[in-house]
Amino acid sequence: MSVQTIEKPATVRKLAPRYRVLLHNDDVNSMEYVVEVLLKTVPSLTQPQAVDIMMEAHMTGVALVITCALEHAEFYCEGLKMAGLTSTIEPTE
Repeated sequence: MSVQTIEKPATVRKLAPRYRVLLHNDDVNSMEYVVEVLLKTVPSLTQPQAVDIMMEAHMTGVALVITCALEHAEFYCEGLKMAGLTSTIEPTE
């Protein structure tokens, strides 16, 4: 008796496009406030990550906050804007 192997065709899952949420530097909000807003708006961030993001935006003018699906990116971007921060989203390449 021989055993026959049946191969299933490979299913290709197309990943949803990812978007970058960017934080832009401003001369209005304090560094502490920016970190506080980042932590409140993006719950997955740790305090050290939020500090790094704030410092990068402060030093270079813009920083990557998170990369995620469009719906989440819009939600995070809107939350940052509602708190008085400048934020944009862009598709990942």
